[in-house]
Amino acid sequence: MTSSTEAQVTTESGNRQNIFPIEAQPRLVENYSGYVEDAEITNGRWAMIGFIALLGAYITTGQIIPGIL
Repeated sequence: MTSSTEAQVTTESGNRQNIFPIEAQPRLVENYSGYVEDAEITNGRWAMIGFIALLGAYITTGQIIPGIL
């Protein structure tokens, strides 16, 4: 566990004290195996949830978009 003083950089200018967080180092991930397939599955699941929400709104209110149509 790091203390709060190790996780920030402090500078002083005049009578003010500025505290800046230490930036995370970027990492290059070269192995994207399964990324496209996982994205397609997630997109399909969200589309199904949206379709069920659309049907639920239509059944309960009788409108396609409640408040608009």
